[in-house]
Amino acid sequence: MISSFHRLRSLCAIALLFISALTFACSGQRGGEGEGTGGAVRLQGAGATFPNPLYQKWLSEYGKLNSNVRIDYQSVGSGAGIRQIQEQTVDFGASDAPVKDDDLAKARGGQLLHIPTVLGAVVLTYNLKDVQQPLRFSPDVIADIFLGKIKTWDDARIKADNPGVNLPAAPITVVHRTDGSGTTAVFTDYLSKVSPEWGEKIKSGVSVNWPTGVGAKGNEGVSGQVSQTPNTIGYVELAYAVQTKMPVALIKNKSGNFVAPSLEAVTAAAAESIAATPEDMRVSVTDAAGANAYPIASYTYVLVYKDQKDAAKGKALVDFLWWGIHDGQSFTKDPQYPYAALPAEIVSRAERQLNSITSGGRSVRGAQ
Repeated sequence: MISSFHRLRSLCAIALLFISALTFACSGQRGGEGEGTGGAVRLQGAGATFPNPLYQKWLSEYGKLNSNVRIDYQSVGSGAGIRQIQEQTVDFGASDAPVKDDDLAKARGGQLLHIPTVLGAVVLTYNLKDVQQPLRFSPDVIADIFLGKIKTWDDARIKADNPGVNLPAAPITVVHRTDGSGTTAVFTDYLSKVSPEWGEKIKSGVSVNWPTGVGAKGNEGVSGQVSQTPNTIGYVELAYAVQTKMPVALIKNKSGNFVAPSLEAVTAAAAESIAATPEDMRVSVTDAAGANAYPIASYTYVLVYKDQKDAAKGKALVDFLWWGIHDGQSFTKDPQYPYAALPAEIVSRAERQLNSITSGGRSVRGAQ
């Protein structure tokens, strides 16, 4: 009897080991379907530095409301974000510039959608020790500074825009981006519109051959280089200038008014183009004609595949973006995050884009 009891106990132990091994294997399979530790859905994004301050706030706040979703966003520049979503090494990319047709054709996962998230401004910031008031720049002056044709701060054309300002007789050092950048694409799109020479010789894009200046990586790098180096000028997204308390210039717009990069002025720029915005949302709002429009403004986009391979991850991504274009817009009221909220019509169009996203032929918005 004792021998039979021992044999029975041994058989039970073997059965328990088999069940444990089977359970572990099944849980490992589920982990490959958008689930991580504790069943959390994990999403990885990468791209534009332009909206990064706001996106990090969004991720923090959304994570408090949805502990089962873990999202990481790497601020690596629009060019890198486009490449990574093309190659499907991230779940979503981000770019301040609409992706061009030839780059859309390289996307390995099918059709890429542009989801606008907020509006922002690209600003000129500078480091001039004894200049207290904001400088003013006309479009042709900006272009010629970045072409290397205007070389000193006391140039007559800069002085003409800034009467009474004591500008130094110091060489101008231009600071520009070295990485593929949506901020660069927005800035050079503007320069191409206001300067025939720039449009012919340099053109626009996430990367260009700069005629002059020194390079830095990311909005963070440019703002850091300008803040640390006297007599420099560079272009950054407004949030970086605000957070580092750097001066920003007023820019003469198409109507002839010098305009500061306020949220109202950025919204005014977008308002000029709503009627002309195509269904795929790819639009430029630089050099807008409105009297109060800030001329170097842009939407910033999240790039997602229309067909999601993983339904759980697709639903988590769409739910996050839906929250972003609705509840997430409230954070634009915080001075720490100087972005402009999406116009109502653009929100409606973004909703249609998100509702069109599917997995296995079914809408992920309806997936449970």
